[in-house]
Formats: sequence, C-alpha cells, structure tokens
Amino acid sequence: ISDSGIFDTPLGQVRLHKDAAKLRLQKELFHSIPVSDKNEHSLEVVLPFLQTYLKKFELVPIVVGSADYNKIAGAIDPILDDKTLLVASSDLSHYLPYKDAAERDKETIGMILNLEKEKLIKRDNSACGKIPLLTIMSLAGKYRWKPVLIHYSNSGDTAGERSQVVGYAAVAFYGDSSMENENTLNKLTSKQGQALLKLARKTISEELGIKPKPDQSLASDLEDKSLKRRSGTFVTLKINKQLRGCIGTLEASGPIIEGVKRNAINAAFNDYRFSPLTTKEFDKVEIEISILSEPVPLEYKDGNDLIKKLRPDVDGIIIRKGHASATFLPQVWEQLTRPEDFLSHLCAKAGLPSDSWKKSGLEVLTYNVQYFEEGK
Repeated sequence: ISDSGIFDTPLGQVRLHKDAAKLRLQKELFHSIPVSDKNEHSLEVVLPFLQTYLKKFELVPIVVGSADYNKIAGAIDPILDDKTLLVASSDLSHYLPYKDAAERDKETIGMILNLEKEKLIKRDNSACGKIPLLTIMSLAGKYRWKPVLIHYSNSGDTAGERSQVVGYAAVAFYGDSSMENENTLNKLTSKQGQALLKLARKTISEELGIKPKPDQSLASDLEDKSLKRRSGTFVTLKINKQLRGCIGTLEASGPIIEGVKRNAINAAFNDYRFSPLTTKEFDKVEIEISILSEPVPLEYKDGNDLIKKLRPDVDGIIIRKGHASATFLPQVWEQLTRPEDFLSHLCAKAGLPSDSWKKSGLEVLTYNVQYFEEGK
C-alpha cells in the first residue's frame, strides 16, 4: 500500500483515503514498496476509468503479489461499506494462440462466475492478478454478491495479431440482502447441473434400451425445487467435439426437468440434421445442457449498430422475420468469433439471405445461458 498522499494522472489528482494508512499498520500483511509505486502499473491503468465515471473519490491502493487471499479479504472487510467500490485489476491468459486463449479464458471466467476458488488457485496461466480476484470471490461468497460477465475479448480482437494473445474480461459483482432470492431462483449450482446431465444420459440410455448405471442419489437430487421452475432449455450432443445433435426450447414452457428429458430425446433421435443416435455411439457422446434466461428484444438502428450492441461469448441470439426464425446459443461464438460471421450464419440457418442482418425488418432478441458439460 503506497504511503504517498496523492496519485496524479492526466485527468487530475486522486487522494488516498485514511483507511490506507490504517491498513499499513497491519505490518504482517501490508507495507509500502517504493519500487512498486515506480514500476507496477496494474493499479494505475484503472484510475482514469474511475475518474471518468466516479469523478471525485478517494483511494485505498493495494498491490498484491504472493499472499493469503483470505487474510487480505479479512483485513479489508471492515473498511467496506455501501459507498465502497472494490476493484481487482488483472489480465487473463497470456501469449496463447487466439482459439486456445478463448477456450482457456472461458473456463477461467466460469470459475470466477461460479466462485470456484479452489479450481482457480490450481489453474496455470489463468490470471496474473489471481490473488486480487480470489479476494473478491471470497468476499462475494460471504455477502452473496452476484457475479455477472459484462464483456470478454482478447488482444486478437483489437490489435489484430492472433498467434499470441492476452485475454481480458470485465466481471461485475453486485447485490445486497434482497438479491438472495434472485440467486436461489435463477442460478443453478454445479451439483444441480450435474444432476440434469445424469438425467439426460439416463433418458437417452433408456430410449436405446440400455440399462442405466444405478445412481441412488439422482432421484433425491431431482427433487430440488430449483429444477422444477420453468425455463427454456437446450440439450447438445457432441462426439469428439463435433456436433451430433442439438434441440431445445426458447420459451419457459415447462419445468427444467421436463425440458431436459424431452430435449435429450429430441437431440438424440429427432434432429433432422443427423441420423438417430445408435447404441455404439452412446458411450462416445458428450452431453451439454443449457438453461436459458427470458429472451429480451434488442433495439438497434442498423447493421452497424447491431454489431456494436452484441456481446460475443455472452449473448445467445434469436432472429425473426415473418415465419423465419433461428437461434444460436452463446457457445456458438467459439466457432464464429466475429459478430458479422455469427449473424450471417444465423440468417442462413433461418433460411434468410446471409446479409439480412444488414437490412431493416429483422427482429433480434438476446438471452443469457448457464450451461453444464459432462466432466466439467
């Protein structure tokens, strides 16, 4: 923690809050390091953004190397109040090829959104600011803050070079005691997701005449009230990472459990793009389940405005024009990373000209997805 009184940026000065000096009194955790003030930039690069949006504020600047994140969280917890904004600054993966980086960063972001601290601790090349991230995740678990992915991209999206990229994401944590019901109602746990995956596999195996493996806990797990709420669902099948079937419902027309069972059967045996799944393929198939939020209309002026408003890797997209309609889940961004390509392929899927998104008259809706994969 710097012992200077002011941080000076091109947008003006930011004074240190008195709590900075209080924390430095905990000498086993905090002290000033002049070389850090001179050379470390992870904190300074955030200040102009804060100055732009918050205008006037005071700062408690904490630069973290190797440390016990639980002790740091415990130390800063008493100085947090309803006027405190807690910010962690970190890159994600470093110097991987574009596709590998996007995949790795997606998994890291998933750990952050699910508050999976132990997984993040063990993960290499995940985030250079891992300890600050774990500190916020620790406090988020205590206070039931809800993490939301705002945006993800990497340097290949902005600088052009894709052979070695650096990943970046913005994740917001927000909420108060009134958020507890929202978390309970809307977000499934990893355990609940695994129960749905087991249900999908059991449903397909029974349709094939294969006796499913005994699972004493599955029946009780499926009694969870959260799995009986209404929501749109998709079931996706892959073999060797190649699509083998995908069917779902966008509308919250029934309980999640019933949607998973119905769509598991349809993805395996009724996707017109593929022949019905066989018993020989069953052990090779990998199942993925997506739970959808309620779709909301996206207002836009023209094709360029539409491109700007889409959030790659976050938004699932529905398009409609007349009787034509189609959707891509957010996972499709992995194959179609450019919004232009994403929309062109989606229009083609709907049976429309691939450039229909550039013209007026196309209804666009967006939704978010929480998805679960076998073995993840």
